[in-house]
Amino acid sequence: MKLIITDLTPFPIPIEGNYQLINPGAPIHPCTGCFGCWIKTPGKCVICDSYENTGIAMGKCSELILISQCCYGSVSPFVKAVQDRAISYIHPDFVLRGGEMHHKRRYGNVISLSAYFYGEAVTETEKETARKLIAANADNYDGRIKSIRFYKSAEELKNLIL
Repeated sequence: MKLIITDLTPFPIPIEGNYQLINPGAPIHPCTGCFGCWIKTPGKCVICDSYENTGIAMGKCSELILISQCCYGSVSPFVKAVQDRAISYIHPDFVLRGGEMHHKRRYGNVISLSAYFYGEAVTETEKETARKLIAANADNYDGRIKSIRFYKSAEELKNLIL
């Protein structure tokens, strides 16, 4: 399954195959850092809104696709909030990967991560920051990068087929 997290609503991009779309259809509450998703309800956020099962959805996906406005070399506030609420995807225990300490995966899937950024005046420095951020996300998810692309506008994304 493809899990698509985006700040676009309505979502204008055609999608092939099995997918789940997460976009700003309802207000999102920020992660409070309570670790309830690790201790009280492993894998599921304790904040009950439309986003509490995002970590579980990540555990079922083979590809995570982020489609976001590029905001100072990062994803938009909505996409970041969804990612924060999905921290339950990883386990609280640690492992060494590539000589660095990371949380281990809670689920058996290996995520292939793609990021599609849009924005009119995205600088080369912001693009490099975004590439490093997505690489760090892939490391933290114990996944791999499939694609990172930049577009001048959300309108240009309509030519993508996911």
